[in-house]
Order: sequence, then structure tokens, then C-alpha cells
Amino acid sequence: MSKMKLVMVGNGMAGVRTLEELLKLAPDLFDITVFGSEVHPNYNRILLSPVLAGEQTLDEIILNPLTWYQENGIELHTGCTVTQVDRVKREVHAQNLDGSTVVKPYDRLLLATGSNPFMLPIPGKDLKGVLAYRDIADTQAMIDAAKQYKEAVVIGGGLLGLEAANGLMKRGMQVTVVHGAEWLMERQLDKVAGGLLQESLEERGMKFLMRAQTQELKSDPDGRVSAVCFKDGSHVNAQLVVMAVGIRPNTALAESMRLHCDRGIVVSDTLQTITDPRIYAVGECASHRGIAYGLVAPLFEQGKVLATHLAQMGIGRYTGSLTSTKLKVTGIDLFSAGDFMGNNGAATPGLADDTEEIILSDPHEGVYKKLVIRNDQLVGACLFGDTVDGSWYFKLLREGRSVADIRDRLMFGESNIGDVGHEGHSKAASMPDEAEVCGCNGVSKGSICKAIREKGLFTLDEVRKQTKASASCGSCTGLVEQILMFTAGGDYSATPKKKAVCACTDHSHQEVRDAIRDEKLLTQSAVFKFLNWRTEDGCPTCRPAINYYRLSSWPKEAQDDTQSRYINERSHANIQKDGTYSVIPRMWGGETTADELRRIADVVDKYKIPTVKVTGGQRIDLLGVKKEDLVNVWKDIGMPSGHAYAKALRTVKTCVGSEWCRMGTQDSTQMGKDLERAMWRMYAPHKVKFAVSGCPRNCAEAGIKDVGIIGVESGWEMYIAGNGGIKTEVAQFFTKVKTAEEVMEYTGAFMQLYREEGWYLERTVHYVNRVGMDYVKKKILEDEAGRKALWAKLQFALEGEPDPWFEFDKAGVDTRQFNALSV
Repeated sequence: MSKMKLVMVGNGMAGVRTLEELLKLAPDLFDITVFGSEVHPNYNRILLSPVLAGEQTLDEIILNPLTWYQENGIELHTGCTVTQVDRVKREVHAQNLDGSTVVKPYDRLLLATGSNPFMLPIPGKDLKGVLAYRDIADTQAMIDAAKQYKEAVVIGGGLLGLEAANGLMKRGMQVTVVHGAEWLMERQLDKVAGGLLQESLEERGMKFLMRAQTQELKSDPDGRVSAVCFKDGSHVNAQLVVMAVGIRPNTALAESMRLHCDRGIVVSDTLQTITDPRIYAVGECASHRGIAYGLVAPLFEQGKVLATHLAQMGIGRYTGSLTSTKLKVTGIDLFSAGDFMGNNGAATPGLADDTEEIILSDPHEGVYKKLVIRNDQLVGACLFGDTVDGSWYFKLLREGRSVADIRDRLMFGESNIGDVGHEGHSKAASMPDEAEVCGCNGVSKGSICKAIREKGLFTLDEVRKQTKASASCGSCTGLVEQILMFTAGGDYSATPKKKAVCACTDHSHQEVRDAIRDEKLLTQSAVFKFLNWRTEDGCPTCRPAINYYRLSSWPKEAQDDTQSRYINERSHANIQKDGTYSVIPRMWGGETTADELRRIADVVDKYKIPTVKVTGGQRIDLLGVKKEDLVNVWKDIGMPSGHAYAKALRTVKTCVGSEWCRMGTQDSTQMGKDLERAMWRMYAPHKVKFAVSGCPRNCAEAGIKDVGIIGVESGWEMYIAGNGGIKTEVAQFFTKVKTAEEVMEYTGAFMQLYREEGWYLERTVHYVNRVGMDYVKKKILEDEAGRKALWAKLQFALEGEPDPWFEFDKAGVDTRQFNALSV
């Protein structure tokens, strides 16, 4: 029996989610063809803002890579626009970018054409430098413009406009936001919350023109926008104008097919178009009961219902969605749901002035909460700054239960109902299984816990792939991490016993390591070819791991592929939330000199570095360094790299020890400096931290480090596999030695064993837990020849390793990236 033919027009989040649900229910029912006008596979449009801000790359926001379409037998046409649909012949006609055409017959047609940005119909809207903000092409155009120009205007003070303004500021532009309403995000916030948001953004340097009416855009002699003019006669200079004033359902194709459209493609509760039952519509292009939804959660709800009908299990009905908005605008948490305006103005037409409001306002701490109650029921909520109880308020709102019995505690959140005190980070443990965690995808705590237990999930990425929780807007990521930590019974980043490196292969980390060692695979391409990788070039998950495995297995022979490193390691600096970088020079064992401090002070003044901070690792952190200043900052400081950005030895923390302290039994400072100088260029599966204390009082906190050394009267005690991260792990006693030379040898041998056998992104605590402490002791304590060989291997690998800030060519550093306003 031949399969039916399903054609989908549009390759966005709502449509592809429908296909994902369909494949779960009936994987063999359809031959599926997808047309996407963009050249990219399905990506998370919500995360375009971090891409604009330089915080994420395009690869990192891809939801369904090309391999996913191939694995599921989906014929994907990217860069291919559907131009006509013949409903009589049931054929879809499309045109590629090169002008060639594609014709596909269908039995069922799914329209997921999304929406188009609305452009103000004013003179100058077609000038060069006037953009919408809707897709990857718009984002790239904004990034390119930020390299050349300094002044930008964003028209629209909604979520999209503010995210665009924030991203352009991080790219170095001076940004003015023009908004026609009285306050920002007036559809999601009330006047007070909108005002707090504006104040917070103004503190960061964003400028605002409120209640401004744009009249026209002026151009320079080259035809590029030069100014935004307003009806009151004023103007603002701008070489880039971004219009973020709303969206309109994309119904052009549907209208040409003579489908009924009214505020979108009109659909029934089964998401079938009312004109032709063989044709469905989903997402922002669909109008259901007079509403075209723009939030991702209701669109995914539509997709689930639609999938049941396409799978011929027509039991579901979509009856509409009660929506809530939980957002993080430029790092500020916001939440609103229901009729949150209260008596100040109805969020929903028809709300009478019969509501009561409970308000908590603490502007100094940036917290504002308003709960709206009518007839003892919660009908609306607006939260600014503290949104931890947003999902609970939304649950009360949907259930319509009386809150009379908890009214006096309602404002203080779920954890204060009953006799339970505030639970902070243990909130996840106390949540009931039916509590909703991810509003975008409708995922409950119980579903997440079940997936973690049954499928052996250990990482956040695995939970996202299996459950979709935190895979859309990301606002629930912290809560999902807590659930993962409690349910998995350990650090959520712990590496499981057996797992594929990534979706590109079924091979485990150990299998890849073994192949690289046994077959002497020196290049990335050799690894991919030998192990039959599903993709020719790998992905952002596997490339850094394989690059590390090659380098650690074959030092001096395998060449570093710098493009396979994470952005921080390519830039050799930590990128900060505002797009600037931190510089942390190395201070051997935490010790410095007056000359070094003077150079640091001079650099701070010369380059106007806003923040200087002493770190927990006994170093000095310069925060807020512009990317184009990095090379000269390091040159003027003249101190070695602190590798604060790398999977490498970060710090060796020391106390003053016997040289100064009357309690000290050993010279811990000198021991720490010697350890750091010996291993400071050492790359590893994950970051590594040492500490050396001069006596058992342990002032250097050696008990929570990857290697901790404590001086005692008769020598040194050595502890390994500690971790001070999200879940503190106390280091385990390893051995006791007499001399400083033995400390060096035993530490180096353990590090080399970890370098050779640890899996990428696996901390020492997880490595030791995986292989067992007895195994480590056998390899190092009981095998003297093996120990000395490991130490010799590490010394060989580190000999001649370059300092990335003073040996650019040898370290493979592309200095072009440090040019002004480089992406």
C-alpha cells in the first residue's frame, strides 16, 4: 500500500513541531515534503536575540538539523518558495533561488507560513538600512550594519524591539527606542512594571522616546537612512532603523488559493481550513475562533491536536489557549497572565471595575508584583523581577479555584502556603508531579522526572531533546536543571556510563577515544570518516570533543583545529553578558608584585575598564574590556594568560604557609607556584583547579578542588576529585608523600591519566566516580613505572605549548577577530 503524500509549506517552529508529533503517532503513514523559503533548517526564532547580541551562534539555535529530516525520510527543500497551489489537481508549485521549479502532489496540505513583520507605511521605509527583525537574514544584516555605523533607532517598545535594541547596544551602537504607547510592552505589562523596565534599561544606556509618532525617514546622498523624523518636528540621527511594530499573519498564498482568511487562515477546532478539509493551517498564520496566536505555547498545542488528525486518530479538539507570558527581557524576568490590568484598564475587553488588587512594590530591589482578584478568584498577575511563582499563579488562574483561604499569603508565593518555608533552590523537589514546568511546550515535572529515570538522562541537552522542556524561550531552564539534579541523584552535568557523543553518531566517548588512539587518527576528517559520522563536518557538540581527544592522544602530531573550539577559547577571553570581555592574567599561586599591580592599574586607566575584581582564585579580573582592545590590553599587562576561559588549569590557590604564617608547617605558596608553573598550559577534558594549604587548618580550601594538597609535619597529604560547583563534592584522600618533588609527580600523573581517559566535559569527580578510586590508585600509587611514565607524558605534551596572547601564530590565533566591532 503506497503512502499518502503530506506537503508542508513553511519550515518554522509550529509546523515542524506538528511533524514531530505526527512521527511519534504514525511514522509510516505519509511521504512528507517540506518547503522552506529560508536556506536554513528549522531553528529557534526566539533565540535570534542572543545571536544578535553575540551570545550564541546560528549552529546553537538549530532545532532540527538536516540529519533529522534525512533520518525521518522527510524531503526538505530549503531556499524554495511556494508560488502556487492547484487545489483541483492537488499540486504544490515552488521555485528555487536559482529559478528552477519543483512540483509536488499532495493528499494533505499543511500551511505553516507564519507571519510577516509589519512595516510602517511612511516615506523612506524602503531606504537602505531600514530593516524588520524576523529571521536570520535580518539578524545578519543588523550585525553587518553594526560593524560600520554607530547610531540606530528601533521603532517599537515591545519584546522584539527591546531585544533588538539590546543586541545592537552589545554590538557597540548607540540605540534609541521609539515607542508610540505610554509605557513599554503595554500588552504584557501594566504601567508600573513598564516604567520599572524602562528605568532599568536606561541605566544600561538605552535611550527612549515615548508617545512618539514617526512621520518619515530621511536619507543621505547614497540613499541610506540618515534620520527618523517625528510629527512634532523633532528628529533622531540613525544609519540603521529597525521596525519592530508587530506582525501580520502571512496569508498571501492562502488568499491566492481562495481559502477563507480573516485575521489569518480561518481554521476549525481540528485545524482544518473551513474552505478545504484536505488543507490544514497551524501557527501564526492560522486564525482560530477569531484569534491568531503569536506565542509559542498555543502554537505547539495546535500542533499536537493537528498531528492526531493527520495520524487518523481524530479525537483531539483545539478549543483555544489561555496564555501567559514569561519572558527574560535583556536579563530582566517578567511574567503576566490573564486580566493583569485590573481597575487601571482592562487587559481583556469587558473586564468591569469589580476587581481587587494586591500589590507588592520594592523599586530599590527591582521587584514588583500585582495580583488581580475578582469574586475570590485570581484573574490576573503581573510580575517584574521575581517571577519564580509565575507558573503557580497561572495554575490558580486556569483552575479558577477560590483563593479566599490563602489570600493573606498569596503574594508571597507557593512555598509560603501551608507550613512550608521558602525553599529557594529546593523548589523543584517540592513541586507536585502535575505542576507545569515548561509553559511553551506544556511539560510537567512528572514528565521530566519520568524521562530522566526511564531513559537515563544526565544532561540538560538530553532533557531538552526528550521532553522539549526549556527548548523554546528558555525561561524555565533553571527549574529544569534543579529537577535534573534531584532526579538524577547528582550534578546534572555528570557524564553517564554510556552515551553517544552527539546526534551525529552512535559511538560513545570511550569508543571515539579508543579509535583515535588505536588507529592514530590525527585529523577531524579522519575521525569522521573512520567512524562513519552521519555528517561530514560534525556539529558544535562533537567537534570540540574530537579536537581535544586528538590533541591529548597524539601531542605534537595532531594539529589543533581552532575552529572546533568554543567561542571563548577561540577568542582566548571570557565573553560577558554585555558583549565585552574579561581579562584575567595569571598570578602564580596567587602571588603578585608591585610592578604587576602598576601595569594592571595603568591598563585599567588607559582602556577605561569599568570593573576590577579580585576573584575567588586569588587573581585580578578586569571586566568590561572591548574586544578590539584585548590584544593591546594583554600586551601592556605583559603577564601570562590565566586561561580563565578554557578547559584547562585555571588556578592554584594557596595560603601564605610556613614562610609567613606561625601555624604553617610547609611552604604552600612555593609549592603552589611550582605546580602552576609546571602545568599552566595544560588543556584537559574540563576546567581544573588546584589548591595548596600549608597546614591542616586548610585556609586554601583544598578539600573541594580537583587536586588539593595539605601540608602536615611529615610531608604532604594529597586529595583528588573535589568540586565546588553546582553540587559541592568533597575531595577524597588519595595518598601521603614526603617531598615537593613527589607532590609534583603524583599530581602530574593523575592529571595525565585524567587527560587520557576522561571524557570531554567530564569533571575529575565524575571521572573518578566512573572508573573508581581503586583503579586510579592502582594506576598511580601501585605502579611506580606507570606513574613516572604518565608524568613524563604530560611534561612532553606541555613542552613548548604557546601562550595564546604572546605567540599568536604558534597558538593558531586569528587576530582578525579582534578588529573593531568584529562579529
